[in-house]
Amino acid sequence: MKKAQVNIGLINPKSPTNVGAVMRAAGCYQVDSVYYTGQRYAKAAKFNTDTKNRSLSIPLTGVDSFEEEQFSEIKIVCVDLIEGAIPLPEYQHPENVIYIFGPEDGTIEQSLVDQADAVVYVPTVGCMNLAASVNVLLYDRLAKSSRNMASDELIKKSRDTNNTVKVKR
Repeated sequence: MKKAQVNIGLINPKSPTNVGAVMRAAGCYQVDSVYYTGQRYAKAAKFNTDTKNRSLSIPLTGVDSFEEEQFSEIKIVCVDLIEGAIPLPEYQHPENVIYIFGPEDGTIEQSLVDQADAVVYVPTVGCMNLAASVNVLLYDRLAKSSRNMASDELIKKSRDTNNTVKVKR
């Protein structure tokens, strides 16, 4: 069975801290690639806070525009607080996808929203931080998937080296 292709797109991210946290989420949820547009991140990349060095195993690639990129056989899903969007709890994730997130201080261009296969939003009061939004969306994808990852082996492999606590039954 072929693995689903999951990608993240960030429109002109403002903060290297957020991009670092997005990369950490990408590693945790096994994202294939992260793309970004704009110049703000490139100028601040030296301050990147990718504490797990996920960019060594997950490509972080600058692109000119998501409208011009060719994502063959991949659904485009915009994620932002956009009128008429589908609430995330009601959304069914496609297998092969690029989730495109708007900038922290703006939104996704109408032309890209018009091209999207779906537009979803996280139903919160107020807007979330970019990295938090990526984490919530990727967790929702995992929670709704048929992939059973739950095990003590996963916990042992994933936790910090200072954590050896067990539940006593």
